[in-house]
Amino acid sequence: MARLAADTSAEIEERQIRAWREMSPADKAALVAGLTNATIVLARAGLRQRHPDASDRELFLRLAILTLGRDLAGQAYPDARSLADA
Repeated sequence: MARLAADTSAEIEERQIRAWREMSPADKAALVAGLTNATIVLARAGLRQRHPDASDRELFLRLAILTLGRDLAGQAYPDARSLADA
């Protein structure tokens, strides 16, 4: 089996995989939801850092472009098309 992370020992990686296998579906869903939320928070922070004067709507649109791609974000949110450098 291929290693998941080069900086983690095989023993610890096996323990992690075993822990994931023992988790209930609800626990796995909660873990994924938490990681997804953390990713969104970090992405928004990065966008805020790069665009400090952006409104909340502009940050929302920029996040939509990052997550959906320019074409789909523009279809879902037509005002996203006005962000040339997103």
